[in-house]
Amino acid sequence: MDKNLLIKMAKIASQNAYAPFSGFKVGAALLTKSGKVFTGCNVENSSYGLSNCAERTAVFKAVSEGEMEFSEIVIYADSDKVFSPCGACRQVLSEFSSDLKITIISNKETIETTINELLPLKFTLHRN
Repeated sequence: MDKNLLIKMAKIASQNAYAPFSGFKVGAALLTKSGKVFTGCNVENSSYGLSNCAERTAVFKAVSEGEMEFSEIVIYADSDKVFSPCGACRQVLSEFSSDLKITIISNKETIETTINELLPLKFTLHRN
């Protein structure tokens, strides 16, 4: 899949974000190993602990459709500052892929990394 298409899909997904508290709209486009793409946005809640990040929204949509092997995720935030997935998102992403490519995009910067670089000592019940 063309990376530019994933970027476009993540940006479009960010437009659906519900972020009345932070104003930080995030979108994600998750590419499965079978070639399907699932998008997600952040959804905030007045009870902050009930909010959900764009990355986890995309993962949960994919898993609910029977997809559990991921190859790449693009995460976009309409911000001038670069950001990084939160710890919960890192853990969820690592559950389904040990070699996941991650592209993080703000309005001024792009970072390419992997889940292993972001979470080198992930928690798992399955020891390799």
